[in-house]
Amino acid sequence: MKRTLTLLLFLFLLSFGACAQKVQPYLKMEEMPNAVQFLPPPPMPGTPTYIQDTAMYFYAKKHLRTPERSRRAILEGTPDIDTMARMYSGAFGMEISAQKTPKTMHLLRRSVRTIRLGATLPKKVHMRMRPFVYYGESTLIPEYEEHEKKTGSYPSGHSIRGWGMALVLAALNPERQDTLLRMGYEWGQSRVIAGYHWQSDVDASRFLASACFARLQTCQEYLDDFEAAREELRAIKDED
Repeated sequence: MKRTLTLLLFLFLLSFGACAQKVQPYLKMEEMPNAVQFLPPPPMPGTPTYIQDTAMYFYAKKHLRTPERSRRAILEGTPDIDTMARMYSGAFGMEISAQKTPKTMHLLRRSVRTIRLGATLPKKVHMRMRPFVYYGESTLIPEYEEHEKKTGSYPSGHSIRGWGMALVLAALNPERQDTLLRMGYEWGQSRVIAGYHWQSDVDASRFLASACFARLQTCQEYLDDFEAAREELRAIKDED
């Protein structure tokens, strides 16, 4: 089981690297909301939020890492947008893939990558130490540890992708919005359960993803692709 998950994660990383080279975001990083200007910095030791972060880390480790929830946290550790789309298909109520819904996948690849840009600057500025590094403990996904311990924890890039995808899909299919947003929420919590992020990292990412999603609504290229994806989904529903 562990060997299989390791292979899957390796393939996810390879496919993500290839996708990142081909897919261009809708906007440049400097056009995105600057989280350093409007989000508070990571909580300092001794503050209520920091105490909550610490308590949540140990609570998740002791009480939330059930076999089923741990497996989910491992699978939701993927940064690959195509894989994410397949995992969101159940909540969406329809298969999302390059074969079945190419226009929707095009929208997701570009929009989620654009939303993720919002986390780049604050990560570099704050360079918050990740909880597994702080406590010198292993995570549920050890294959990522060597790379991730060199990157900032605040805000969570995985969480901003998960919440961003949920927002785009909920806009495409508002009848499934609650289910999609629930999945987006749990996607972020998986990062806490896996040991890669503090709770405040994840909370900040949801706020930031929403700000970046709002910025996307001003981009005509995004709006055109969104309408094309919506028409594609309507056609599929009509066929069914």
